[in-house]
Amino acid sequence: MNLSLSIPALLFPAISLTMLAYNARYLAIAGLIRSLHASYQETHSEGVGLQVKKLRKRLTIIKNMQAVAIVSFLLAVITMFLIYIEEAFYAKIVFGISLFALMLSLILSLIEVQLSTKALSIQLRDME
Repeated sequence: MNLSLSIPALLFPAISLTMLAYNARYLAIAGLIRSLHASYQETHSEGVGLQVKKLRKRLTIIKNMQAVAIVSFLLAVITMFLIYIEEAFYAKIVFGISLFALMLSLILSLIEVQLSTKALSIQLRDME
């Protein structure tokens, strides 16, 4: 396979959009944690405390999703540099690692979405 500059460049918009989505999830959870914290300060409810623990786990996953996506982005840039200096062998290896990092980020995203869905279903059950 010939690896041209345009192939790793195709990852730029995908990774950028992924990072925007991850950042939106982070901001939403951060806002929820702040509101739950205020609620916990007033009520000292065990349920709120448990929700905060679950949100901490989701926040850690999102942090890791973001970190791995950034590594993928950085490796795509390194790939382009290696292609530029005509180091095709190393460029292919780095690009493969970049793709793997992007896949890992997406898998973490799937796990976080599953946790989010479980948390919502628990809240819905409490309301019924």
